[in-house]
Amino acid sequence: MRIAEIETIPYALPFREPYVTARGTLDRREMLLLRVRTDEGVEGLGEGVPLTLRGGHSLGRVERALRRCFRRLRRLDPGGLIAADPLAEAIDAYVHVAAGRRLPGPAAAALEVAIFDLTAKLAQQPLWRLLRGERADPVPVNATLASAAPDAVAESAGRWADRGFGTFKLKLGAGSDLEQVRAVREEVGPQARIRVDANGAFSPSEALGLLGELEPLDIELAEQPCAKLEELAEVTATSPVPIAADESVTSRKDAERAVEAGACRYSTAKLSKVGGIGAAGAIAATLPSYLSSALDGPVGIAAAAHAANAIYRQADDPGLAHGLATQELFSESIAKRECEVRDGHLHLPEGLGLGVELDEDALDAHRLD
Repeated sequence: MRIAEIETIPYALPFREPYVTARGTLDRREMLLLRVRTDEGVEGLGEGVPLTLRGGHSLGRVERALRRCFRRLRRLDPGGLIAADPLAEAIDAYVHVAAGRRLPGPAAAALEVAIFDLTAKLAQQPLWRLLRGERADPVPVNATLASAAPDAVAESAGRWADRGFGTFKLKLGAGSDLEQVRAVREEVGPQARIRVDANGAFSPSEALGLLGELEPLDIELAEQPCAKLEELAEVTATSPVPIAADESVTSRKDAERAVEAGACRYSTAKLSKVGGIGAAGAIAATLPSYLSSALDGPVGIAAAAHAANAIYRQADDPGLAHGLATQELFSESIAKRECEVRDGHLHLPEGLGLGVELDEDALDAHRLD
């Protein structure tokens, strides 16, 4: 058996409604799909999502970085991936292919997940089992609410609540922050959890002022109210609301720095931000963490859902909902089979590896090249 074909496919999915944050507005999300096939037809899928609103690498840069790995990737022996310890073999394969490349996070995530997916399929296992998870539990997830007029945000929260969601995440920094949160609290009631995310939009003084106003509304946590770890530490020292880092923690070293600085209580790890499942697990082992989406497509969401069933073997689970229900924000998909959102939980698809089955016609329709 050998690697017969490697393909990168840039594509985009449209949002049901414009996705508004303090960093800007998106009408669609551009992504990069990686497909690695053997000559026997077994395929590994990976996905990278460039974080363009946050100053990340462009789609073209991510694709070029992946293509530079193709020569080594073609030399992989698929049969060697299913030796005595398939996970160890998959990790070694990823390290060998990526060695010296300094891959952007989205490229690293796509490459790692494609190798893991291929290995799990060859080993006749779902990915969560390859990752040494004990079982495939439904993953608790939060509703993500784009910034809008308070009544519109509250109406959206009500629709999510009717579907069984108990945790709601609001974007801050685009206007009428206090009014939006208050409207959502009135809509979903006192038992619901509300978290807020500013994407680093505020200074420490601005953040503390707003969080002080929000405290009576019983906020679960605030993601990245300021841009830098030093600023987060200043806010954490006196904030009435627990702080979670996002953009400022992209590696284990960043997590260690955050712990040393007392910058936050939690971190959220996006696979495309940190560079894959292994990197997310390393962060979670250092700083209490939950997983989030970079507005991923079906492959990235499935990878994170499998990871959520495995990374807490070696890390404390903070018991927080994961930000992985964002597939519901898109009006279309490129998958026939993918994770399903039901009753506030993400349910993994059945099948080997990721369990994702692509819809070739839909993928062709959403290609960017």
